[in-house]
Amino acid sequence: MRVTGLDHIVLTVADVEQSVRFYLTVLGGTAETFAGGRRAISFGDQKINFHPADDAHTPHATRPEPGSGDFCLTVTDSLETVRQNLRDHDIEIVHGPVEKVGARGQMESVYIRDPDGNLVELARYDTNA
Repeated sequence: MRVTGLDHIVLTVADVEQSVRFYLTVLGGTAETFAGGRRAISFGDQKINFHPADDAHTPHATRPEPGSGDFCLTVTDSLETVRQNLRDHDIEIVHGPVEKVGARGQMESVYIRDPDGNLVELARYDTNA
């Protein structure tokens, strides 16, 4: 077997529509409805599916809990633009900017929390490298 990438992740959330609004409005994703009304947000060719905490879809993680996610999204904007966008939406930066090493090498990141408390890293790779 050879894994070639990451297609989607699933977040268990307290309020699906609140999560959709956050990822749509603050982070600029594209809202989707699929498979009988399920909701997701896409970013390019990856997406985040949302499972309601009170009605998790089967199959699901062993212990699906809102706020247990910790993941990184890449951005193309400067981190100053990202930080200004977060300020405009009254979103607190909980860590950063900091230098990190991602799947493709050096990047600069800021960390925020979504409405459920999931830790969302927003990272920019150096486009001059």
